[in-house]
Amino acid sequence: MKEDPIQVCSDLWVRCFGRPADAPPLPNLTGFLKKFDLWVLAYQRACAHHTGSFPRRGAIHLPHLRSLLALQSSVVASPRRPYPWGASTHLLLRSPADPPSTRPISRRKFQALLDAAPPPFQDRVVQELLLLLLEPAFEPRFSPKSHAFRPGRSPHTALRTLRSHFAGYLWFLKADLTSVADGLGTDVILRCVERGVSDRKVLSLIKSALRTPVRVGSLSRDQEVDRLTKKRMKRKMLRKKRKKKVLNENEPKPDPYWLRTFFGFSPREATWVPNYGHCGILSPLLANICLSELDSWMEERIAKYFCPSKLDSIWKESINDGSHNPAWPEFVPSSGNEKTRKMDYIRYGSHILVGIRGPREDAVELRKALIEFCEISYGLRLDNSEIEIEHITRGIEFLDHVICRRVIHPTLRYTGTGGKIISQKGVGTLLSVTASLQQCIRKFRRLELVKGDKDPEPLPCTPMLYSGQAHTNSQMNKFLETMADWYKYADNRKKVVGFCAYVIRSSLAKLYAARYRLKSRAKVYKIASRDLSHPLSETTRNDAPEYSDLLRMGLVDAIDGVQFSHMSLIPSCDYTPFPRNWVPDHELVLREYIKLQDPKFFCELHKSIKQQELSSPQEDISKVNSDSSKLDSTLDMSRSRKTNILC
Repeated sequence: MKEDPIQVCSDLWVRCFGRPADAPPLPNLTGFLKKFDLWVLAYQRACAHHTGSFPRRGAIHLPHLRSLLALQSSVVASPRRPYPWGASTHLLLRSPADPPSTRPISRRKFQALLDAAPPPFQDRVVQELLLLLLEPAFEPRFSPKSHAFRPGRSPHTALRTLRSHFAGYLWFLKADLTSVADGLGTDVILRCVERGVSDRKVLSLIKSALRTPVRVGSLSRDQEVDRLTKKRMKRKMLRKKRKKKVLNENEPKPDPYWLRTFFGFSPREATWVPNYGHCGILSPLLANICLSELDSWMEERIAKYFCPSKLDSIWKESINDGSHNPAWPEFVPSSGNEKTRKMDYIRYGSHILVGIRGPREDAVELRKALIEFCEISYGLRLDNSEIEIEHITRGIEFLDHVICRRVIHPTLRYTGTGGKIISQKGVGTLLSVTASLQQCIRKFRRLELVKGDKDPEPLPCTPMLYSGQAHTNSQMNKFLETMADWYKYADNRKKVVGFCAYVIRSSLAKLYAARYRLKSRAKVYKIASRDLSHPLSETTRNDAPEYSDLLRMGLVDAIDGVQFSHMSLIPSCDYTPFPRNWVPDHELVLREYIKLQDPKFFCELHKSIKQQELSSPQEDISKVNSDSSKLDSTLDMSRSRKTNILC
């Protein structure tokens, strides 16, 4: 191990982002496969996933390094001996969390273990290494309109894009391409990957991962199960849930309850994660590589469709003109042919949303063209039911947020002739991105925290029955903080977060009423206050120590009140403007670094500094140094004069 793997990956990112857009595919990535330092980094990342802790390089034992070296030799071997994906026996590298198996077992049990075994740890290491190499190779090629499975992008960036750039569109086309993305063939995926990478070894690894059959468990989905077996399986699962589980020494801790509850609120567009063969964590990147062809096709159609009109109020000249500030109304233009025709597009995973400023016929034509494109490019046909066309007045749901338009009547004041101030009523529309309260209620109902739909009634939070009041409140506070951050860009943020806080607070009050035998929520609120911050006690003895005394002695934990007990405590919606040409911070740093590495750009920057009579930091430092040296020389001269006078 001679090189720093982080520096090797950083150089690869700089090299890929410094290439022109029409550059040929990357020819040589096998050299990176031969760098053992990258294998060690991939091993560390895989260990972090399996054990929950990132091991230091110096803490990896010598047997694991030898096994990792054997795995590298197996991957970099000749094409005649391809890497064995999904191997259950004769493993070259084992997970540090796997216990050693020294006890002999029967053939039947051994076969059952093989059938139920998860993907081997060594496959995860190879997938991590391929991800380290392929992600920088394809990130510069991806469209900025794609927001899923990419560093620096998230559902929040998609929602901010909708708020800032999708005002003024009348018709929306929403398509679910999950059937297309899940059904992509091996040849289609390899053809898309070959456009960015031409290294034979990397392509052969991906090809073998896609074509190697995946081992199916002992019980297939199509196998019929009778009612008695279903009941037994259900009882077994319930017994497993109730039983207290003792973790092994190297077994990672499960996610806390608040995090599992928050994951239950993930929108439908974000729950889809592709899985192709033995590609594992590489599958989302492969899906983005294939769907980037759709992004390029849509960008071409957007450029062709744009038809500006100077009589319109927005997009009069350029396609990049901002529609309006989202905090101010946009005036409704007159209908007719003089309206500017424009489209915009956004994709999150396998779900796309297209905004169209034009007649409905254009949306219908785009739907036909989209079906033809998927059939020609991916060999799969979309159903009409998977593509919806809705008007803005109906409300469009995307990422559990509803995009709609509110008509407002602002008062316009302007100065007329003679300096007279004229007030006039106007008609305008305001783009509204609100959180879907119905979806929020459905998610709570699925988690068994409420019952009912129109008038939901909170249920006790039974998973926290055996936890203390301080621990329960802290868990639910983390959940409420995360929910407030998730609905950060919703217009009704206060309303939906207030509803979540009401459900959680009422659920905990019912739980405490059952645990401390207080019979009703009202008694719980009377003792513990509205935010449940005062301690509740199971005993009624007068000789029991006070909670303040126990807290001072450190025998109990401090109880934090449940957050957002009042609407004034809930933060408002974040209306920060989102730039049209926004890029993540890491891409911005990379492009600035590449610019500074160019000698021509550096010379032009130096000339501009000289022309504007500015000074560089180096010149300022040199001036300070020269001034200090002059000051030292004058002090020395004055001292010498004083000594001469004294003499």
